[in-house]
Amino acid sequence: MVSFSSVAGADSGIVRERPFQLLLLINVLPPLGTALLSPVLGSLVEPLGASTANIGLMMSAFTAPSIVVIPIAGVISDRYGRRPVLLFGLVWFGITGTAIAFVSTFAAALALRALQGIGFAALTPIIITSLGDLYAGTKEATAQGLRFTGSGLSQTAFPLAAGVLVGMAWQYPFLLYAVAFPIAAVVYRYFEEPLDEAGGEAGDGTGGEESAGLRAQLGEMRALVAHRRAWTMVVARGSANVAWFGFLTYNSILVVDVLGGTPAAAGALAAVASLTYALAATQAGRIADVFDDRLYPLIATNLSMGAGLALTFLAPSLGVAAVGVVFMGAGFGLVLSIYRSVITTLPPPDLRGGLVSLGEGSGRAAATATPVVMGVAVALATRPLGFEAAVRAVGVGTGLLGGGVGVACLLLMSASPPIRMEE
Repeated sequence: MVSFSSVAGADSGIVRERPFQLLLLINVLPPLGTALLSPVLGSLVEPLGASTANIGLMMSAFTAPSIVVIPIAGVISDRYGRRPVLLFGLVWFGITGTAIAFVSTFAAALALRALQGIGFAALTPIIITSLGDLYAGTKEATAQGLRFTGSGLSQTAFPLAAGVLVGMAWQYPFLLYAVAFPIAAVVYRYFEEPLDEAGGEAGDGTGGEESAGLRAQLGEMRALVAHRRAWTMVVARGSANVAWFGFLTYNSILVVDVLGGTPAAAGALAAVASLTYALAATQAGRIADVFDDRLYPLIATNLSMGAGLALTFLAPSLGVAAVGVVFMGAGFGLVLSIYRSVITTLPPPDLRGGLVSLGEGSGRAAATATPVVMGVAVALATRPLGFEAAVRAVGVGTGLLGGGVGVACLLLMSASPPIRMEE
């Protein structure tokens, strides 16, 4: 019988530790911000008075606010602790998400999606940072990989439920966001602050001292990000989302309009992508253990991700597209898991949340911009190339851009001196 440790590596025993289990439980929610809507967007057009041209704003409205809010959440978590930020994120994410089921206009739904994006900003970056607080070395790489595996499984299971529920009433899928409330209750009862120093000293000073301390911390963050080793990792983290969200945005168009498949086939292709990255992420700890320098596996996985997306868009059939999706998903799952385990080691502990949040903010910026830029590029390329060729060309370019920027940033980082913060 195959044991879990034989699959995930020697450090897989962390799954029996309560702090890790609680962080995995919290991690159920953030992936649902976009994945839950993917199969139901078309069903929202008529009841919300939207159109097929603007219903995609339900995605962008969610990702855009977090570009600004994620870095703020990171600084707050460094200053006041991880636990209060996580609790706020859970409750806010659940309230604003379930409230969409009770509105009847597109404008109200968009406003609630934007507010829900604030809740997301207080979850994923702080989960990643908390894992960096709790673990180090290959153990942390394993933790980040298993967390990302949980994201992939969540993105596979809940959208299937949403697809069934939307057939009963368009409001029902949004009620799934109410799972945030029992999770928040469990976290409130059992989750302990992983970085006591950050949370324990935060409230001891006067208002003026707190303000001065926060200004000093922001100044330290600016100095940190000025280091080439730091900003290259922030940019590299964002570039991975270019490839992934390029696939999510044009998956159905590629399958249905270019390859002549069905929406069900598009859903199956998306499920293959999610499952592949979920399985690949379980190997992050093992890869970190094999390679002393994580530069080489990161370059290889960036190339796999970019080339896989390019193959997907060049595919003459669904079978070939599935092969491309496997390479893309494997690269994406490993890239993000290893990136996150690297970023948490770069700054001192009191700046860890801020830098991690900048990296995650970079990812959300890429997630917001990629669908818009691809749409403009397809529109411009359609006249000289035709629609099918335009979709293929833009998809290939997106894969090359996402993987290429990541490789370039990694090479720059490897040639940079270590970060030394002045006292």
